[in-house]
Amino acid sequence: MSTPKLPLTDAERKAMRASKIKLADLAGYNVDQLGVSLQISTERAKLLLALARFQSIPSLGPKLAWHLTELGFYSLEDIKAGGETGAQLVERLEKLQGVWMDPCVEDVMRLAVHHAHHPGSGKQWWDFTAERKSYREKHGYPADRPAKAWHEA
Repeated sequence: MSTPKLPLTDAERKAMRASKIKLADLAGYNVDQLGVSLQISTERAKLLLALARFQSIPSLGPKLAWHLTELGFYSLEDIKAGGETGAQLVERLEKLQGVWMDPCVEDVMRLAVHHAHHPGSGKQWWDFTAERKSYREKHGYPADRPAKAWHEA
């Protein structure tokens, strides 16, 4: 597993060093262990673990991991239980952000849904590009899709 990029405070970094916790191993901890070791709230531990675990998915980076937590997901089990498709996730994210997203974001959302249903899969985001293009050619985008692009925000 690669080393996740996390929004750690200086105090959290110091506590990780004192507890001999490596970033690369963080995803293996549970919420309670991490909370006690870093002296942080359960909610903060839950967020950090979610970000680390989502980044363990091949080709899913820190920004998309953050987007998944913005959508209310903290685990692959949450994504699976939510029952949404990658297209539905990106449409919900676009409404939440008030901008339309780079099409590759939808590919990554499709990747996350795939990994939720097929843990350990080696698929990467670009494996879903053709699927997204085919879907959007057939179904288009919602009429109420934001007009402003992500890079204009």
